[in-house]
Amino acid sequence: MATAFFRALPGEAGSPAGLQSASGGAGVTPLTVPASAGTVSNELPFGKQPQANLAPGGSPLASPSGTSPNVPGTPIPQGQVPGANFIPSSHAQVLSLGNRAGVALPHAQAGNGVPDKAYTSLPAYEPKLGGITAGVPEAHAGTGAAAAQHPAGGAAPFYFSGDDYGVPSPGGAGTDAPAAPAAGGFGLDALSRQAIAALNGQGQQAVPSVPSNLPGADSASASAAPAGAPQYYFVDSVVLPSGYVTPAKPHPHGGAQAVPQAERGHRPAFDVNAVRRDFPILSERVNGKQLVWLDNAATTHKPRQVIERISHFYEHENSNIHRAAHELAARATDAYEHAREVVRRFINAPDVNEVIFLRGTTEAINLVAKAWGGQHVGEGDEIIVSHLEHHANIVPWQQLAQAKGAKLRVIPVDDQGQVRLDEYQKLINDRTKIVSVAHVSNTLGTVVPVKQIVEIAKRRGITTVIDGAQSIAHTPVDVQDFGADFFVFSGHKIFGPTGIGVLWGRRAVLEDTPPWQGGGNMIADVTFEKTVFQPLPNTFEAGTGNIADAVGLGAALEYVERLGIENISQYEHSLVDYGMAQLGAIPGLRLIGTVPGKASVLSFVLDGYSTDEVGQVLNSEGIAVRTGHHCAQPILRRFGVETAVRPSLAFYNTFGEIDQLVAIIRRLASQRRSG
Repeated sequence: MATAFFRALPGEAGSPAGLQSASGGAGVTPLTVPASAGTVSNELPFGKQPQANLAPGGSPLASPSGTSPNVPGTPIPQGQVPGANFIPSSHAQVLSLGNRAGVALPHAQAGNGVPDKAYTSLPAYEPKLGGITAGVPEAHAGTGAAAAQHPAGGAAPFYFSGDDYGVPSPGGAGTDAPAAPAAGGFGLDALSRQAIAALNGQGQQAVPSVPSNLPGADSASASAAPAGAPQYYFVDSVVLPSGYVTPAKPHPHGGAQAVPQAERGHRPAFDVNAVRRDFPILSERVNGKQLVWLDNAATTHKPRQVIERISHFYEHENSNIHRAAHELAARATDAYEHAREVVRRFINAPDVNEVIFLRGTTEAINLVAKAWGGQHVGEGDEIIVSHLEHHANIVPWQQLAQAKGAKLRVIPVDDQGQVRLDEYQKLINDRTKIVSVAHVSNTLGTVVPVKQIVEIAKRRGITTVIDGAQSIAHTPVDVQDFGADFFVFSGHKIFGPTGIGVLWGRRAVLEDTPPWQGGGNMIADVTFEKTVFQPLPNTFEAGTGNIADAVGLGAALEYVERLGIENISQYEHSLVDYGMAQLGAIPGLRLIGTVPGKASVLSFVLDGYSTDEVGQVLNSEGIAVRTGHHCAQPILRRFGVETAVRPSLAFYNTFGEIDQLVAIIRRLASQRRSG
């Protein structure tokens, strides 16, 4: 394997044609970069960049080496071949944006016309890239037509993903790619018309125009955007009690490029080896060993696409949003609002204005408890949670109950760790005001039947909250199908940045919830006597939000969309089933939570060892797990333990990594028995 691997390296005898040495030694053939539309020059010596937007030395946008074996499906021989730990960093040197599919372009770059020819590392899992990924001359790459350029007219504010593509066939191969769209049309015209008609059919209010008596009204109307394009870009106009209409500023681009239009693409069959090459940190070494990250329930790692998108924001778009009339404000707001639309699409929310950006799941639950609960829960009322909950879905409701004189009631679980719906129905009564449950347990991995829980509550007119922090990355989420009133999740649990999360709420419920915080961005008019608030979503986004990380979250969700959450879920379930079977066969090991069909989590305790001792041994071997109570003490105590070892999986983990974990635990169990 090692011999075949090194023969495939650039410059080695027997390497594929088209791969050139990047060593920089005498007699080196210059690296040939295939020409494409709008690309300058064909031949560049290695390390030389065109004189436009140069990436300085040491920049993450500068490729560290030449072409490399970036072929999806080629395993990385980690820990077996000398130097293999550095392979994921040796990506093919290509133009950073010019060769990317439209769906992968940072929005501001796609819309502002600024050329960007800096070199960057090529993502390994990019289904629409040509043969350069594999070192194949561009002329011999795939036969699909090139992506059409954006039409001159306004772009429709809708985004589509290939939901019918990429499901593995029985033979393991992905479905065929769709026919290439006609030039200039993207193949989206009919879908756009349907989406626009659906939006109009929902009775959404049109954005008010600028009052004719305001300065600049004539110029604003003169520069109106083309029909079908968003007319306004900044905070909505609001009618004040006096009848005065606050102005909404027109988009500085004229609206023509206010919203990106992603081309529709297919999804390949899931390939974990290709996925792993998109995550730089997975090439890290810990205590001299290759990192094995099994702490995904705590946080997930970030693909290169997310890291680069955030970097691009700070380098090209950084500004405050929803205010100012300059170019960077336009770019920043475009990027931020595009991320909101991506979230809407990902969770299938009916209205983009129902998507609220917050710091994370904890803040979102606190907002609902303090704002909605503060107004609707009174003395003698009851709040229901389950025994599975994270402390973040217990403590805010306890605080509310104590403040209001209400009562907190708990749905019990069975010995496998599943909620008991029969007991839940007994808890429901006329005093129940709200039910808040986790979709997936962070400690047991139990997938809770949230749809049934919501249906039971809705029969009595009870408000419902779903904590999706542990489900968002592992299973499809459809808030309309769930039927709940609120759904919350954190970005860092789904390969996005920390410090950003989402509260989705039904419009009617959100409009019946008072603002939680006051400040800029959420106000329409302020006097010392009264304040008029902005409509949704700005009502709940006071002050300057975490703009860059919201953009990063959007990039993370788009990355997951390209892989297909169904493909991810299927692969992860295979991992979990395998891990449960292997761990369960170890003498002296007790699994905590054994519900069939669980997600991600493999919690256990091992006879003769504290959980910290197990965690320390695993860490010495480069394996990262969490030990402790996992911010879920009630459910661990239900199973008679105070702490547990918690390996937790994501789509970039492998069966081989589970084998490494199991081998170490078996060794520990054997040593304790023999001692």
